[in-house]
Amino acid sequence: MSSHADHTRDPCPWVVLNDFGGAFAMGAIGGGIWHGIKGARNSPRGDRLVGAISVIKARAPVTGGNFGVWGGMFSSFDCAVKGYRQKEDAWNAIISGFMTGGCLAMRSGPRAAFGSAVACGILLGVFEGVGVLLSRAMSEVNRPVLPPLPEAQPPAPVAVSS
Repeated sequence: MSSHADHTRDPCPWVVLNDFGGAFAMGAIGGGIWHGIKGARNSPRGDRLVGAISVIKARAPVTGGNFGVWGGMFSSFDCAVKGYRQKEDAWNAIISGFMTGGCLAMRSGPRAAFGSAVACGILLGVFEGVGVLLSRAMSEVNRPVLPPLPEAQPPAPVAVSS
């Protein structure tokens, strides 16, 4: 492993399970909010709450499962790429996103799989680029600043006695 490895995270088999669970939770909560609003809007005026709850119960677990599959597959590929390359850098996420997008679209054929792989790779590249830019911008704030130099005093006038 490289010297830049994140030693605060668990080893790879546990990271995959952790990321799968986190992605499922995000998808279920976000899907619950999304589908709740959608269900309330598409229900008749007197049954908006009942319509929202029934759509949440039907669709939020599906959205959570989809997010979980994406997160688990991405994390699996990320661990595999880290193990193969023996490095931990932004390229791992880009390669893992490419592979995840391709695998998830594989049932639609090779052309769609390649297009999805490229799109996911680009998306992860944008995420990584924004992360690098934000970390650089935030590090500018914490950069040590030298204290201002004292102003040079003009030489005192010399009294000339004649």
